[in-house]
Amino acid sequence: MMDRRTFTLTLGAAVASAVLAPVARAAAPKVRNVVLVHGAYADGSSWSEVIPLLQAAGMNVTAVQNPLTSLADDVAATRRALALQDGPVVLVGHSYAGMVISEAGVDPKVAALVYVAARAPDAGEDYPALTRTFPTAPASAGLTHAGGFAQLSEQAFLRDFANGVDPVRARALYAVQGPISDTLFDSRTTQAAWRNKPSFYAVSRNDRTTNPDLERFLARRMKATTIELDSGHLSLVTHPREIAGLILRAANGGAP
Repeated sequence: MMDRRTFTLTLGAAVASAVLAPVARAAAPKVRNVVLVHGAYADGSSWSEVIPLLQAAGMNVTAVQNPLTSLADDVAATRRALALQDGPVVLVGHSYAGMVISEAGVDPKVAALVYVAARAPDAGEDYPALTRTFPTAPASAGLTHAGGFAQLSEQAFLRDFANGVDPVRARALYAVQGPISDTLFDSRTTQAAWRNKPSFYAVSRNDRTTNPDLERFLARRMKATTIELDSGHLSLVTHPREIAGLILRAANGGAP
């Protein structure tokens, strides 16, 4: 005869088994390594909501810390991270980092590219000129310059860069904002890895830093597998499950 303690333990084990079963049945990602590259006005902590989700799915995650001093310096930082990986990699870039992954993504280890509200210039393309063919997003009006570097004012950061983010979290992100070189956005890529690698794109419908129609244009041009989110520029903070899901889709060769 089962006593109360035995029944409780048995019931607890059954519930735990039911909860964990979907995870146990899920196929392991075909690609186990992911390298995350942050954009301008940010640092690697901007991925902190996405990273645990990827790790729980069995991914080996590395977040690059860009110096934001030049495109060449940021590409070099990403290449160092790629060199440390033990196999194929999904390379992910947010915002400006789309330029970085477009350049560094030609690395043979890179199996797929994921762009999150990101720039995706063609090789040698004048990206600032391309952006001027779309209405200007509000955030750029809040840039302040000092000593050869630029950053967003607190008002512009909270209103235009981190719109939709919990205010407490947004202020923490403002505190770790990475100042960028005044010449950072003048650089041109020499490679367009998206022309030869499977590419994925997350459009932010409420973006006030990059025009959402520009994002849609870039996604169409690269023939990317695309999702759209009701998010501001920081969808990696406000919609981490959707962003992690897109990365895992890339890791599984495009399978949902």
